[in-house]
Amino acid sequence: MIRSLFAAASLCLASLGVAQAAPTYPDKPVTLLIPYPPGGSADMLARPLGAELQKKWGQPVVLEYKPGAGGAIASAQLARAKPDGYTLLMVLAAHAINPSLYPSLPYDTRKDFAPVSLVATLPMLVAAPLSTPANNIAELIAYGKSHPGKLSFASAGNGNTSHLAAEMFKSQTGADMMHVPYKGSGPAVVALLGGEVSLMFDSISTSLPQVQAGKLKALAVTGERRSPLLPDVPTVAETVPGFVVNGWYGVLAPAGTPPAVVNTLSRDIANAVAVPALKQQLMGYGYETVGSTPEAFASHIDRELDTWKQAVEQSGAKVN
Repeated sequence: MIRSLFAAASLCLASLGVAQAAPTYPDKPVTLLIPYPPGGSADMLARPLGAELQKKWGQPVVLEYKPGAGGAIASAQLARAKPDGYTLLMVLAAHAINPSLYPSLPYDTRKDFAPVSLVATLPMLVAAPLSTPANNIAELIAYGKSHPGKLSFASAGNGNTSHLAAEMFKSQTGADMMHVPYKGSGPAVVALLGGEVSLMFDSISTSLPQVQAGKLKALAVTGERRSPLLPDVPTVAETVPGFVVNGWYGVLAPAGTPPAVVNTLSRDIANAVAVPALKQQLMGYGYETVGSTPEAFASHIDRELDTWKQAVEQSGAKVN
C-alpha cells in the first residue's frame, strides 16, 4: 500500500513538473501575414492590433506583407505553415470572395484554416478625384450611362472587395465603368490622387484622410447608415436601394492549430480591440471593432462565402 501511494505521489509530482515546464503561448515572436502592401486598410488595423498584442504577450508581433491574387498568396502561405499559432493571417472579405472568382486555389477555404476572431468591420467610401464630373451617386450613374468608356475605377486588385463592390454597382445601376486593378489599396489611392482613374470603392480608413484634406471628394459610403466620420455624405443605398457593402477583417491560423492556442488568441484579440485607447483610435479610422469567438467567426465566413458567391454570379465579375 505504502509503495503504491509513493508511486502515485511520484507520478503526480512528475506530471506537475511537466505542466510547470510546458511553455506558455506565446514564448517566441508571432508572425502576422498581411495579404496587401503597407498603407492599406489591413495594415492600418494590423499595426495597432499587433502593438497591443505585443504589450500583452511580451513577444514581438512581426507583420509580414504578402500581396497578390486578392490575398490568395498569403492564404496559401498560411495553409502551408506549421499549425502552432506562431504564423497567423489577417484576412479581409476577399478571402470569402476568392473561391467564386478563381477557378482553382492552392488551398481549401473551409478546411485548411482555423478561424480565430472577427476583428472589425469597415464600410467603404466611394471616393473620386476633384476632376471627376460627378459630385454624388445620381450624377455618377447619369454620367456613366451617357458617356460610355469615360469612367474608370481603381481597385486593390482583382477579386478584392473594392473590385467586386464596383462590379455590383455597375450591375445594379447600368453605369459604364472600366476596371483598373492595382496591387493593394495604397497604390490604388495614389493613382486616384493622381487622377489616373475616376473613382474607387475604397475602405473608408484609407481614403478618409485625403477627403478631409480636400484632395479627394466623397460621393457616398456603402454601409447601412451614414458614417459618423462623414455625417453629411449619403449612403449609396439612399440612391440605389438595397446596395450595402461592408468590409471585414479577421484572423486565421492554420488548420490543426491546438484549440487551446486558438482560444487564447481569440480571447487576447477580443481584449485588445476592447482597450479604450485602441478602440477609439480604430473608430477614428472608421472601423467598428468586434472581437468574436472562433465559432462565431467560422459562421461569419460561411455566410460570406455564400453571399459573395451570389454576388459574383449576379455581377458577372471575372479575374483577368
